[in-house]
Amino acid sequence: MPADPPDTGAPVQKSPEVPPSDKSSDLTSLLEPPELNRRAWTTAARRLLAKMISEFAHEQIVTPAAAPDTGPDHYTLALDDGARLEFRARRCAYDSWRVLPGSFTLRAPSRPGANGRHPEAATVFEDPILLLTRARTTLNLDGATLGHLVRELSATLAADAKLDHSALTAGQLAELDYAALEGHQTGHPWIVMNKGRLGFSATDAATWAPEARRATALPWIAVRRSLAHYRGVAGLDSAADLYERELDPPTREVFAAALATRGHDPHEYLYLPVHPWQWDDIVLPLFAQSVAAGDIVPLPTGADTDLRLPQQSIRTFLNVSRPDRHTVKLPLSVLNTLVWRGLPTERTAAAPAVTAWVHGLRDHDPFLRDTCRVILLGEVASVAVEHPVYDGLEEVPYQYKELLGAIWREPLDRHLEPGERARTLAALLHTDPQGRSFTAELVERSGLEPRVWLRHLFAALLPPLLHFLYRYGTVFSPHGENAIVVFDEHDVPVRLAVKDFVDDVNISATPLPEHASMPDDVRRVLLTEPPEFLTQFIHSGLFVGVFRYLAPLCEDHLGVPEREFWSLVRAEILRHQARFPGLKDRFDTFDLLTERIERLCLNRNRLHLDGYRDRPDRPHAAVHGTVPNPLHQP
Repeated sequence: MPADPPDTGAPVQKSPEVPPSDKSSDLTSLLEPPELNRRAWTTAARRLLAKMISEFAHEQIVTPAAAPDTGPDHYTLALDDGARLEFRARRCAYDSWRVLPGSFTLRAPSRPGANGRHPEAATVFEDPILLLTRARTTLNLDGATLGHLVRELSATLAADAKLDHSALTAGQLAELDYAALEGHQTGHPWIVMNKGRLGFSATDAATWAPEARRATALPWIAVRRSLAHYRGVAGLDSAADLYERELDPPTREVFAAALATRGHDPHEYLYLPVHPWQWDDIVLPLFAQSVAAGDIVPLPTGADTDLRLPQQSIRTFLNVSRPDRHTVKLPLSVLNTLVWRGLPTERTAAAPAVTAWVHGLRDHDPFLRDTCRVILLGEVASVAVEHPVYDGLEEVPYQYKELLGAIWREPLDRHLEPGERARTLAALLHTDPQGRSFTAELVERSGLEPRVWLRHLFAALLPPLLHFLYRYGTVFSPHGENAIVVFDEHDVPVRLAVKDFVDDVNISATPLPEHASMPDDVRRVLLTEPPEFLTQFIHSGLFVGVFRYLAPLCEDHLGVPEREFWSLVRAEILRHQARFPGLKDRFDTFDLLTERIERLCLNRNRLHLDGYRDRPDRPHAAVHGTVPNPLHQP
């Protein structure tokens, strides 16, 4: 590839991690992926069908009934043609369901005959796509939604089959570092179509999905400062400060020379990496005029050789060549888990200011700083790129205002002490193909009794989250990907790391004295919620979004009854409240122990509310009635 590519070329470099091979073998792999076979597909489908019924029943999209003349854990669901789907399940906290994979039987409607009614025919059923079509009326799906759902579900199953094909044991996973472990996770536990990635081809998924586990060097572009805006925290006040840390001197020299050769002044431009898919599918078509005018210039490939690995969010890349360098978050205009995965221009620009404010709360609070030692992985620098047309049109779909930019986040390794290792909270929900729970593996390695290990887990996670809520009226979204558990050398949980501030930090709509220090640019972008709803971010992100699955897993694999699990969570909340009696009014204002909470729904949004339609603002979780709170009573 030439050192100075033409303006219309895409600066793409293949991952050096993948050895070169002859084209015929590449073509064979592309035409016949080894993971797509009947056995792998059936295994993934059986598991996803159980998840579909579990989550749809939890959100009351379907209403299973107790199966007559059977045991207490047998249920039935009527399909559109009168057939019945029977399965086994147990009821869990938050009015949720845990359906047993492989327990499904389809009973066709009985038919009249000469000697009465013929008995119902029973067959094994394990096809979630077929369920969508046979229960279309029951699910209240219109044709457009159904068509897109089938596509998302098929793509999710293909990704699950790929994960199964290369799955490691729980013991092997426990040896992986944070970056590598991410490529083995199975995705959002709550959203059924969690790897739909609309916009990706099969080749794109095989290249850029986290389960592909391909580290690659990202291409860079230069954007004229009339379109691009840099922001950074103290110490990264200018773009030059960032580039000195992120790019080797020869790389910066190559970039500057490439611009000068084309007659451009390098000082008039900002550099940023770009996702190769985004460049090819979005930037070149939609910023074509800016590329033609030299406002956006592709930079020579190969100048930056750092390999980066995509994480579960797809658009976030960890630097595996230089772990001390920043993680980079890039817009990726694919539709996945409810939203288009771009970067909103205004929020990208505000990210460093949000980080500075959140860091300031932590750094001036001895409990957060010294007792919890909570790690806040700040978004410390950003380049926001405006589209010359779309950003000025309020009514256009939101994905057209999230097209180009970059956010640099603090790397996790920089904050870990000797002997510590980190894993996302989502990893604790993983079970390997042999049925071994990853959590059970870690508990065994710790040498602790399961209840003691869980107390350590709750003591690491809850105090910093509760203190931000009670003291500062501020919540993160501590779901399985944003919340990171830090373990000691014995695999005992010791503290919490949190990421994704500008997108997922929310503050109380009721003014608090602690908000007086908040800068105006932070106040403008942070979402506000009434106190009674602010607590939902901890409920939905942590308790419903993670612990709802972890509790029955602990009952099955650790011998800790689910009721006792929730009692341990409640005890940690009360322990924290007893530590800060002066905040009693805040405990009442932000009440996590109410008898019932609102039922937040993620799949219902896709099926019934927003579907796949364009809209000017990002969709949010739907609310559908209430559910009992397992933390209300011991």
